[in-house]
Amino acid sequence: MTAAAGGVVGVLALQGAVRPHQHVLEGLGVTTTLVRSPDDLESVDAMVLPGGESTTIWMLAQANGLAAALKHRLDGGMPALGTCAGMILLAGTVLDGRADQGSLGALDVAVRRNAFGRQVASFEADLAVDGLAGPPFHAVFIRAPFVERVGDGVEVLASVDGHPVAIRQGAVLATAFHPELAGDDRIHRMFVGSLAG
Repeated sequence: MTAAAGGVVGVLALQGAVRPHQHVLEGLGVTTTLVRSPDDLESVDAMVLPGGESTTIWMLAQANGLAAALKHRLDGGMPALGTCAGMILLAGTVLDGRADQGSLGALDVAVRRNAFGRQVASFEADLAVDGLAGPPFHAVFIRAPFVERVGDGVEVLASVDGHPVAIRQGAVLATAFHPELAGDDRIHRMFVGSLAG
């Protein structure tokens, strides 16, 4: 989905790793815009939900009505890419979250927050990701979640120690890691390629 095709990808810009996603997408020729409100959402054809602090992002999105607007668009089939906290926000069930933490329910999965440990347990790993040609993807995990339960219709694209860390369901793609920090645009390219189809 490029500027020539007339599509716009919104990047959720309430908190977290916003600009790196914009940089990668714009390097692929994609028109992007920052989304902070329901009004901003009206101009986009797809969304990226970046890493950050999932509870904070959820509370901010709830406060200004953006959570409900996002859920409506996702329920209607809007494509999305969620990374790290974005995966948590897209999940159907969030395990070990705060009592007031909700999610958008776009993926039939149960996700565990900080599943690999706290900040000091952050790590990097070379992953074989289904659908990506070439060498393994160098994935950066920072206070990362993983998927504990996968529902019907969810495709597991990559795992670490048996835990799914990259998944896809319909038009929604999610990773537990930060592809925008890898210096490798193949995850974003996969997402953008799905928009053209």
